[in-house]
Amino acid sequence: MPQSNFVDYVKMFLRSGNGGSGSVHLHREKYVAKGGPDGGNGGNGGNIILRGNKQYWTLIHLRFQRHVFAENGENGSGALSTGANGKDMIIDVPLGTVAKHAETLETLCEITEDGEQKILLEGGRGGMGNAFFKSATNQTPRYAQPGETGEEGWYILELKLLADVGLVGFPNAGKSTLLSVISAAKPKIADYAFTTLEPNLGIVPYRDGKSFVVADIPGIIEGAHEGKGLGLRFLRHIERNSMLLFMIPADSNDINNEFKILINELKQYNPELLDKKRALAITKSDMLDEELMSGLRENLPDIPCIFISSLANKGINKLKDLLWNELNK
Repeated sequence: MPQSNFVDYVKMFLRSGNGGSGSVHLHREKYVAKGGPDGGNGGNGGNIILRGNKQYWTLIHLRFQRHVFAENGENGSGALSTGANGKDMIIDVPLGTVAKHAETLETLCEITEDGEQKILLEGGRGGMGNAFFKSATNQTPRYAQPGETGEEGWYILELKLLADVGLVGFPNAGKSTLLSVISAAKPKIADYAFTTLEPNLGIVPYRDGKSFVVADIPGIIEGAHEGKGLGLRFLRHIERNSMLLFMIPADSNDINNEFKILINELKQYNPELLDKKRALAITKSDMLDEELMSGLRENLPDIPCIFISSLANKGINKLKDLLWNELNK
């Protein structure tokens, strides 16, 4: 089975540079018997830096780059010469990347803007040369500082997709079909559960040259927050969406109950997800007449709801209007 190009999790061993040692040096020059200390300071070690790059949308370019080391600072030398600083190592990541310590799982930083830079590991400071320690009472110090050791350890880079609208629903609810209709995205579509095995992004064109981004998340099943199905792996991508569009097919046994199950899964995973704007799309509604739709409306949740059919292109423009208006409230 071919490996997917969508990589949203990498574990890497990172090491910042050590600082260079200060120099113990005494000035020597013809006709100058006692020139005094002139040892220079050591250079600082290089940092490990994360930089946002909008040209990337997954972490696939880091899949096989398991070790990243920054350069050490150079040692100081005579004539008050400071050692060169070590070269920083810059790791380009897609927007929405979160860096965590692998052992504690503590979140260290997040990258959300193009060109944004965050120092993940600081390089060690260079040591002071013996000239720094010269004083009236100690005019010829014969010692200097060693450089500080850089930081190192295993770190996790985790991608959370940045999108305006996240599509949430059970497997085979029509999420991928809708994305293919409203955007130029070409997700895999088939009549069986878990067709979508990785998130898909699509840019939805709107009126007057405007647009918004929609993310198709693999289907959620009851118990996803406990690791069942594929939900646990991809639920984090919903965290960055401004709005959630719940999608439930019209032939569902109980639309209201399915909505409650989806809400509960999000609540169990992260209660803050319930603070996002919500809307409900009843898919595959080309099989319904006005009388059936009126009957269903009486029992729908108290959020903006719309009946759509991606195949019949029914209600698609109204859905775009609904999403745009909700996003810009």
